[in-house]
Amino acid sequence: MAVALYQAKAEFFRMLGHPVRIRVLELLQAGPTPVRELLAELGIEPSSLSQQLAVLRRSGIVTATREGTTVVYALAGGDVADLLRAARRILTGLISEQHALLAELRAATDGPREDDPPGDDPPGDDRTADGHPGNDRPGDSQALS
Repeated sequence: MAVALYQAKAEFFRMLGHPVRIRVLELLQAGPTPVRELLAELGIEPSSLSQQLAVLRRSGIVTATREGTTVVYALAGGDVADLLRAARRILTGLISEQHALLAELRAATDGPREDDPPGDDPPGDDRTADGHPGNDRPGDSQALS
């Protein structure tokens, strides 16, 4: 087993494990971007951005070039953009599956949901507030013999 390879992959994904770094990579997909534009887009402190850019730079996933007094960052290769697109597809699929499961769970619920307004029960639902069968329809109040 190639432990070193798995260790390197784990480190790579750990490096991606920060929301600011992911957002920076997404912004850089549009092309080389000056730090001031990244700051404006992200709305975080310059020191925080500097730390996150340093992590990305050390990993080799982004490059930095100086143009006069401006530092411009860019993706080191197109594979990063492909990885971000793949992650988006995977997350979309997972969220869609979770949404379908949630809808199924809601449909299987015996009582009204907490977020259902009162009186919004489906037709034929004649349970009492505590979930027991009730006789709330006219003519149903007589005991069965």
